[in-house]
Amino acid sequence: MTEGRKVQEERRRQILHAAVRAFARNGYHACRVSDIAKEAGVAYGLVYHYYSSKETLLEAIFKETWGAMLETIRSVEQLGEPAREQVRKVTEIVLRTWKRDPELVRVLVREVTRSSQVQEEADEIDLAYQALQRIVEQGQKTGEFRDDLDARLTATIWYGALEEILTGWAFGQLPDREDDVTQAEHAVVEIVAGGLAQDRAAAPA
Repeated sequence: MTEGRKVQEERRRQILHAAVRAFARNGYHACRVSDIAKEAGVAYGLVYHYYSSKETLLEAIFKETWGAMLETIRSVEQLGEPAREQVRKVTEIVLRTWKRDPELVRVLVREVTRSSQVQEEADEIDLAYQALQRIVEQGQKTGEFRDDLDARLTATIWYGALEEILTGWAFGQLPDREDDVTQAEHAVVEIVAGGLAQDRAAAPA
């Protein structure tokens, strides 16, 4: 990458991160482009040089965050560890995002998931379900997980649990101290991986 391209990329990310902070503090609808420019410490017009609108910024936040999350899940899959350990690692990575970057989580929960524009990115959202489903299916193939439960439905339940916990933290409805986050991770892993364990399989009728 040339020096000029590096500067442009750094400026683009500077504006994007400023948008996350501004959206988290003011709310997406109340936030103005001038607020984002002020937060980024750049001229008003420079924001429009990189992003054509406030909606484009919100979409970029979603795509960048989603892409990073999917890459992380794929990296966990590629380690080839037991399925329960993959469930644990993915759950920990997703929930620990709250401690690493609470402003980003607030924007994702409060603004991105409720944006009609982002909801149109159904294919990208489905990739997350597919990734979780593959982990469940792997456990079923190796005999680690019971195979009498639908993998897609199980992945949906797993995804829903993660999303609801992050939502609870973002809206202040759930306690979020360090030990609370640890307990949440444990609960999700036990409910998902524990419920899928072979010894939990239903007795034949």
